[in-house]
Amino acid sequence: MEKISNELKKIKKSGLYRELNIVEGAQGPHVKIKGRKYISFCSNNYLGLANHPEIAKAVEDAVKKYGWGAGASRLISGNMKLHETLEEEISKFKRKEATIVFPTGYMANIGTICSLVSSGDLVICDRLNHASIIDGCRLSGATFRVYPHRDTVKLENILKKSSKYPRKLIVTDTVFSMDGDLAPLPDIVRIARKYKAMVMVDEAHGTGVFGKNGRGVVEHFNLNEKVNIVMGTLSKAVGSLGGFVSGD
Repeated sequence: MEKISNELKKIKKSGLYRELNIVEGAQGPHVKIKGRKYISFCSNNYLGLANHPEIAKAVEDAVKKYGWGAGASRLISGNMKLHETLEEEISKFKRKEATIVFPTGYMANIGTICSLVSSGDLVICDRLNHASIIDGCRLSGATFRVYPHRDTVKLENILKKSSKYPRKLIVTDTVFSMDGDLAPLPDIVRIARKYKAMVMVDEAHGTGVFGKNGRGVVEHFNLNEKVNIVMGTLSKAVGSLGGFVSGD
């Protein structure tokens, strides 16, 4: 314990010790922390839906009708009409054939990548992708290759040597969460089609922000028919909780 205490002291001394701030009240553009009011520039609640009165009323009505727990996994007896309706609505919004929802975006990425590729396959990833994508690629058991951030020349060089792999998957964030830059999606799709690779995109920070109808960066570049799998979250612009994956 002494060793751990010393490590904590070093972390605190270096200014790297993290503490949780308690937000008093609902999420919104203005928040109160320790009795002081702030303008929040660090929330993912891009559209202000996390505390929208109409949504709050809908949640209240749903809780009265359905309760607040599924009671079991969806494969047993926990598959409710709400799940089916939500997936159908997301499919329509994303213009994809089908959707499946997950408890979190992290689980959506891990579960999907591990389902698409495995040992003997190839998965390729941008160096600055979200940690959930990196973890999914590693856990899949597939050969894992990383290309420098947004470097489509290096991406193509990897694919030039990929003929031995029966299944190839390129995974990229569309909006990179740390810097806010966009993936060169048109070039990625072009290269993927050339080498017969699948494309999966993470629209966590693109959904609700980019595109004429807020469908994301895929819509922004008009590439819906050329992107195989679209992952997204419900915890950012949508203002709720969970993740989803849509595809054809």
